[in-house]
This record gives sequence, structure tokens and C-alpha cells, in this order.
Amino acid sequence: MIHHAMLVIGLISGTSVDGIDAALVNLSGSTTDLTVELLAGATYPYPADLREQILAVCGGAALSMEALATLDDAIAHQFAQAAIAIQTGHPAAELIGSHGQTVFHRPPREERGEGRGERGVGEQGGQRKLKTQNSKLFHPSPLTPHSLGYSLQLGRGATIAHTAGITTISNFRAADIAAGGHGAPLVPAIDVALLSHQTENRCVQNIGGIGNVAYLPAKSGELGVGSRESAVSGQRSAVSPQNSLAKRRNALFKTQNSELKTQNSLPLSPPPLGWDTGPGNVLIDLAVQQFSNGTQTYDRNGAWAASGTPCSELVEQWLQQPFFQQPPPKSTGRELFSPAYLEQCLADVSDRALSHADVLATLTELTAVSIAHSYRTFLPQLPDQVLLCGGGSKNLYLKQRVQQQLGNIPVLATDDVGLNAEFKEAIAFAVLAYWRQQSIPGNLPAVTGATSAVLLGEINQASRMGAW
Repeated sequence: MIHHAMLVIGLISGTSVDGIDAALVNLSGSTTDLTVELLAGATYPYPADLREQILAVCGGAALSMEALATLDDAIAHQFAQAAIAIQTGHPAAELIGSHGQTVFHRPPREERGEGRGERGVGEQGGQRKLKTQNSKLFHPSPLTPHSLGYSLQLGRGATIAHTAGITTISNFRAADIAAGGHGAPLVPAIDVALLSHQTENRCVQNIGGIGNVAYLPAKSGELGVGSRESAVSGQRSAVSPQNSLAKRRNALFKTQNSELKTQNSLPLSPPPLGWDTGPGNVLIDLAVQQFSNGTQTYDRNGAWAASGTPCSELVEQWLQQPFFQQPPPKSTGRELFSPAYLEQCLADVSDRALSHADVLATLTELTAVSIAHSYRTFLPQLPDQVLLCGGGSKNLYLKQRVQQQLGNIPVLATDDVGLNAEFKEAIAFAVLAYWRQQSIPGNLPAVTGATSAVLLGEINQASRMGAW
């Protein structure tokens, strides 16, 4: 089927709540032949009072249904204005894909354990062990209605469609969650289409408020088990005998390959994988705001953290938090890595002679170490290349620390391979909307844990009385 080129707007405000990222893109093709041309990208900050409201709700502040409706409308208005503004000087877009503003995310209860005790960094009496369910990585089991996840994105698509006068697709996570998935991360499907390499295994690491990874196996050839035995200097390979999860995955891939070889005489490459790796910028940003008495919202280029020295003992202690040990599929957000979580980190710091710069360096190190730990623990093998994107890719110190953790594996940005790193997530939701219009499923069950591939997003037709 031939799909005509379409101008689409992608909109998202991430867990950092910095503002609305908008991308105007020219899309053509479908999946294997998808092409993307970025015509314009911009970030539109929220009004300060609205940002504070959003952060309060993300932090668990109570509000009435009337206040929730008012907040929903205010966010939708800002998203619509961003959609209108990004088209300035360009032809009118035909479609909007809006992820909205996430204010609450609850993973499937089967994955997150019982109660809220797992939030703690230094819980009394030790950490609760999580059940390892490796088989669910590839054969997700049906969930009961009471165990389904839940995710709320504000900024309703119908209002955006009416205000901007453009059909808008929104609420992308709901269908995946209804199919037993986490509803996140959703971007790996686009990474597969745009960033897969013929011969290299790649990791695309987004570092927003939360970090998430997409593992893209090489398009050709079988999984090279053990092919990178000394990928990380001084550390065990991802396929070492001690890594039982990687061993089971490799065995599963080999079994699948063998079965398909018998049927088709063709090798099966391993499936793309993806999950949330843990905090990206969120704890760093919260600490910077606290240490600067609100005069700064983030550590520009990581300069403040770079002037300090990370405490490796604290990083190792914090890495024992159950989320880091939990096998994929998994997702997280500000519900876990919250201001309260930071306060627990700072309590751990209180008996050590650490400066503010040292604390920021340690929090930055946690992000870098958690990324590398996630790769070594849950990937079938370490990647040949890592591509960073998101706001954290601009943090030079954080990028250096990720590189340090991964040794001789090249750490680049998606910009280096032709995909804008700053607006990649906005581009992704433009693509997901475009796929929804073509009735192409947008989720990857091996990533989200859903029982099947499903169409993502609700279509909100533009009214005839649009704003322009």
C-alpha cells in the first residue's frame, strides 16, 4: 500500500514538566519504509503557575474533580497553542499526535509489588524481594481487571482538535494498558523503524525526567551470544555465566531460531526490547531547585555536578532499590522517583561530609550507573553502540559518566545518525498518530508486556469551527 506524505505535529510534555515539546514533521511510508523530515521543533514553556500546579499533582497533591477538569482544560489550551505556533511559516498540518502531560502512572500491580514500601531507598529491615518472571518478557500472561495498570495524561485531545482545528489523536497508552501492558515505553517502536542498523546492535537511551531504553538488534544475522566478552573494562559481560536472566533469554532466542530455521531455513533475530531504566534528570533537577532556592531548574551541561565528586558507596546503596532489580517489562515515574524519594537520598547523605556539588555528582552517577546496570543485567548482550536522546543528552557531564560506565562502547547522540535528539519524543508521537490513521499497531508487546499488538490512540475529529 502506498501512503502519501503527511504533515503531522507531535506534542509531549515529559516527566520533567519543562514545557511542551512540539515537532512539525513530514512523514511518508509506513513502518519498514518510514521516512521523517523535521520541519520545525520548539519547546513552549508552561506558565509558571501552571507548571507548579502540574508538579503538585504529580507529587500526589489532592484536588477536586472541578479543579482536575480546570487543570485538564488549561493543559489542553497550552498544547493547542503550541500546535498552532509550530506551524508558523509552514503549510498547515493535517494531523496532531498529542501524548499530553502525564500526571499519574501506575504499572500493572503484578509488576510493582504490594503497598508503597518499595518506594524507600533505605527501608528498615531490608528490601522486599520481587518475583522474577522472566517468561513474561515474551509470553505475557493475561491480567485481571484489578491488576491492570493505569496512566493519566491531561490535555484532552478533543479540546486540542477543536482549538487548533486539526484532527488530534491522544490517549496513546490506554489500549496497551487494557491489553495488560504498561503503556510505556511507547517510543521503541519508532526507534525500530528509524534507528535499527543492518549489522550493529544498538541501544537508544532516552534521558528525560525518567530514563528509558530501546534495544535494537541488528537487522541481519543471528544473535551473537558472547560476542562482546570484554565490552566493559573490568566488568562482567552481559552474557556472563552469573547473569541468569541473560542466559535464559539467549537460550530462548536460540530455541526460537532453531524452530524457525526448521520451518523457514531463515534465522530469527531477537526481538527489540525496551523498558524504563530509572531516574533520568528528575532527581538531579529536584536537587538543583532545592540547592539553588528555586533560582535554577536544572544543572546546565552538568557543570555543577562536574565540580563535585560522586560517592560510589551511596550509589551502590541506592541501586539496591527494588525497581532496579525488577526484570522488564517495567515502567516508572514521579510516583516513585519523587521529592520524597530525594529526601530519603538526602537523609542518606546527611552523615557524610558531602557538598551540594558532591550530592549532584552522586545523583548524576546514579542515573549513569543505573543505565549501565540495566544493560548488563537485562540485555541478551551489550550493544555495539549507544545513542542518547532527550534533555539529558545535552548534559555533558552525564554523557561522560555514561561513557565511563560503558567503557569502549561508543556513546553518541541520535543527532549523530540523523534524528534530532531534543525533539525525538515529539517526533515519535507524530509517527504514532500517523500509524493510527493507517490502522498500524503502535506498541511492541515484548517491550510493554501487553498480550498483543494493538492500535494506539483515540481519534478526535476537528470541529468545523476551529480556531483558525
